[in-house]
Amino acid sequence: MKFTDGYWLPQPGTTILRPRDVADVQLGDDTLTVWSSTAPLTSRGDTLNRPLVTVTFSSPMDDVVGVRIEHFQGGVDRGPHFDLTTQPAGVKVEPADEDGVATFTAGALTARVRTRGEWSVQFEGDGRHLTASTPRSIGVVTDAKGDHYVHEQLTLGVGEHVYGLGERFGAFVKNGQSVDIWNADGGTASEQAYKNVPFYLSDQGYGVFVDHPGLVSYEVGTEVVSRTQFSVAGESLQYYVIYGPTPKDVLRRYTALTGRPARVPDWSYGLWLSTSFTTSYDEATVTSFVDGMAERGIPLSVFHFDCFWMREFHWSDFTWDPATFPDPEGMLARLKAKGLRICVWINPYIAQRSRLFAEGRERGYLVKRADGSVWQTDLWQAGMGLVDFTNPDAVRWYTEELRTLLGQGVDCFKTDFGERIPTDVVWHDGTDPERMHNYYTYLYNKAVWDLLVEERGEGEAVLFARSATVGGQQFPVHWGGDSESTFASMAESLRGGLSLALSGFGYWSHDIGGFEGTPDPAVFKRWLAFGLLSSHSRLHGSDSYRVPWAFDDEAVDVARDFTRLKLRLMPYLAQAGVEAHEQGVPVMRPMVLEFPDDRGARTVDTQYMLGEQLLVAPVFSADGEVDVYVPDGTWTSLLSGEQVTGPRWVRERHGFDSLPLYVRPGAVVPFAAREERPDDDWLDGLTLRVFGLPDGHRSVTRVPSAGGDAEFEVSRQGGTVRVEARGTSSPWSVQVAPSADGPGGAAHAVAGQAVVELAV
Repeated sequence: MKFTDGYWLPQPGTTILRPRDVADVQLGDDTLTVWSSTAPLTSRGDTLNRPLVTVTFSSPMDDVVGVRIEHFQGGVDRGPHFDLTTQPAGVKVEPADEDGVATFTAGALTARVRTRGEWSVQFEGDGRHLTASTPRSIGVVTDAKGDHYVHEQLTLGVGEHVYGLGERFGAFVKNGQSVDIWNADGGTASEQAYKNVPFYLSDQGYGVFVDHPGLVSYEVGTEVVSRTQFSVAGESLQYYVIYGPTPKDVLRRYTALTGRPARVPDWSYGLWLSTSFTTSYDEATVTSFVDGMAERGIPLSVFHFDCFWMREFHWSDFTWDPATFPDPEGMLARLKAKGLRICVWINPYIAQRSRLFAEGRERGYLVKRADGSVWQTDLWQAGMGLVDFTNPDAVRWYTEELRTLLGQGVDCFKTDFGERIPTDVVWHDGTDPERMHNYYTYLYNKAVWDLLVEERGEGEAVLFARSATVGGQQFPVHWGGDSESTFASMAESLRGGLSLALSGFGYWSHDIGGFEGTPDPAVFKRWLAFGLLSSHSRLHGSDSYRVPWAFDDEAVDVARDFTRLKLRLMPYLAQAGVEAHEQGVPVMRPMVLEFPDDRGARTVDTQYMLGEQLLVAPVFSADGEVDVYVPDGTWTSLLSGEQVTGPRWVRERHGFDSLPLYVRPGAVVPFAAREERPDDDWLDGLTLRVFGLPDGHRSVTRVPSAGGDAEFEVSRQGGTVRVEARGTSSPWSVQVAPSADGPGGAAHAVAGQAVVELAV
């Protein structure tokens, strides 16, 4: 939202109050509060009829400084609030020095507040300038309609890039964009987003989180080209500056504050196959799909039933359509006997024809209007209401229906929708409707997640969720929503996933082949390689099936090969998932996250790192031509063994059975021996593939295991590579890839705790 007409003038009818003279400063044990007048104070008379802006500095944890800007403090706080985890911070508050600068320090981050002269707050990390609030940065605004807002503008340095703000499908770098944090069901082809997160990350070593669950409006270098502005309605604004110094460090601290992604079950990394949305299907159709995958040698892990597992006009009543699925328990048992997990589609809406509507209305479990009537709409399902997740009884009512499905054999849920949340309603707990619009998805997904943890245990719960906001990363997995079946939409989907990764989300998926329309075989095959080198992989469409043989025989081959490749990479992917869970570092990583000091990597949005070691560049063309940015060093193709040296852009051409998939120099990549399922004993027959170790290298590779993680310490001295195993009694082997200074080598069937040395 823009409040000015150019740089000097406010919008017509708009007044903007800004801090000018610091009237008083108060130092607490762990706070620094500044009262600033909105005009110079030259005499006592100037204090009359003069508004004050109150700015309070605090800290929830080391390396994070909170800033609260307030005008009137007498408002009613109706909530909701993001659930933040605070930790004791090493705060140091110092009074103004001889230059009139007071300081507030949390860990290595310092806010330097000028107490004389023009308003100024400088944020420094380890003594290095990060960003600043300047004389025209803070604004207490009243617009022409009498509505009130507070904004802050933090400076942007020369060449600085801003990322994040949720899953956004436009340009990856947010500079020059106006962004509203407001969940919407807008597909992947608009400025709207299903997952809005009021957090941005800068490549200059810091991030900024606005602690407001309602609408937050961003002007990233648009209202003032050298600043990022963020504003909220009302009389106060709370934000946090989070110091790195690296982008990974920023994400670690942001997710420590707002919640780390849960660890997902190993089986969820395998291939998911859906009925698709409006297609016709019954048990015979489903069985033909499952058996068809097996007959073609394509390992399948999860089968998903989309909306029409329930009767039309009844969504959601959580009852299998008796005409189509007369024996749901038997059907699910038969599918599970084939080694599959089962997912079913749900949403938080209760159609008027649902058996649950009257019950929810009578018990007060549906969201109401101010006159006490149930809020209803015909958009999506006729006469539907909305479950009020602020009512604990409504949560129990809703989740008990899901518990019944779990008892039938369902393993997980696709928690669709949750974005179209009205603001002309009254919530059970009296929550502010505007603040609940984005926050609703958190309550919705948390309710389902908590049930799965209760029923299946931690580490076995998983969702396939579309909407999210701050904290939603704790309830994975999230997918990209309704994309079109085109190369352009494939690329926009990736941009959305990269932005979400820099917003604290550890796992991400998308509809292979696109959702809307039917992809031509070229799009489908290129998307298969991309989808099966994502953290999670699902075949799903709108009005057409996504089984590979519906396209051509080559699509079957591509699906088989990349599914099996992913399953062999499971020890590597699972460890990346552990990092997401323990540190908040995503599985799919924008190039800037791994190479923050490489200026060439900062704007790349057509490729990503899968974990720390693998570079993936999806091919967005039928002819196979692709440009890939290769950072410094000699990288090795995992598929062909060919090598390329960076930093530089490389143009390549790939068949449908290939894409740029490069291994980082100095990498140790663990491979499973088998490729039939994702939840296997990876240590049995494990192979460590070693790529381009420099002399003097030493690293430890962890391989997760149900019986306890194993560790492999790898080092190189001169022409000898040494590998020592700890925590495993299973046989394993080592392969050293050829490099510029050696021919490579291999040692096989090494047992358990042994040490192996290879001459290379």
